[in-house]
Amino acid sequence: MPRPFRFGVNLLTPAPAAEWRAKCRRAEELGYDVILVPDHLGMIAPFPALVAAAEATERPRLGTLVLNAGFWNPALLAREVATTDALAGGRLELGLGTGYVQAEHEAAGLPYGTPRERVDRLRRTVAELERLLGAEEYEPRPAQRRVPLLIGGDGERTLRLSAERADIVGFTGARMVPGSATGKLEPVTAEEVDRRVARYRELAAGRAEPAELNLLVQLVAVTDDPEVALKPLLERQPQLSLEQALDLPIVLAGPLDEVVARVRALRERFGFSYLTVLEPFMEAFAPVMERLREEPV
Repeated sequence: MPRPFRFGVNLLTPAPAAEWRAKCRRAEELGYDVILVPDHLGMIAPFPALVAAAEATERPRLGTLVLNAGFWNPALLAREVATTDALAGGRLELGLGTGYVQAEHEAAGLPYGTPRERVDRLRRTVAELERLLGAEEYEPRPAQRRVPLLIGGDGERTLRLSAERADIVGFTGARMVPGSATGKLEPVTAEEVDRRVARYRELAAGRAEPAELNLLVQLVAVTDDPEVALKPLLERQPQLSLEQALDLPIVLAGPLDEVVARVRALRERFGFSYLTVLEPFMEAFAPVMERLREEPV
């Protein structure tokens, strides 16, 4: 049997307290399973935002998508994770990644490092979190015995770490533009996503229980005229034709029936049962979720 769908929304825009809580309540009303926040300078601070989301909602789980390991001392991060999970009633899911925006590290006065150094830092952070939070004497105590761990990224060494440690594996469906210090991304084809997922499955073949696979969807448009909806993307990515853009795993555009079929195909082809959409598409994706929940698994 396929894994049941879960749907998350990544809230990107800072807001005053009342507006932030209203936004979280709206995500719950629409049926999202997970409310997530990123970890970028110029955006909301992850853990206070999640505590406020917990106070405003009852059902959704709460997560980071994803923390930049280079921003966090592991011992201090363990305290944040444990406290947030306790205050959220055991609803936290921790997403971690290497960090990919060099300019943000420089602005924070933190080392960026080579790709190898960033993955090594991520591996050390994961190991230290597991050591600290797994110790019976550790204080403060999280509410969950194990806070679920999502590791984001699909490079070879990150996938290897995910195969060893992650409960959830996050795929972006994009790669960083070579030489970009600002984290500029370009989408990758469905065939490349096939290869990265297949490589993860090779590395994780010995696991007792497979991880959940997450995809961060970059564009949602339920419309009879997807060409208009995709015009900004095509302007940013002039190497793509309309047909190529519509075939990208991170793009869901077209009439409702077609978008619903595309989501089912993402699970059938790649194994993506956990999809996250960005905040600007929170309302647009709601009818897709509703339709999928009306149908049998």
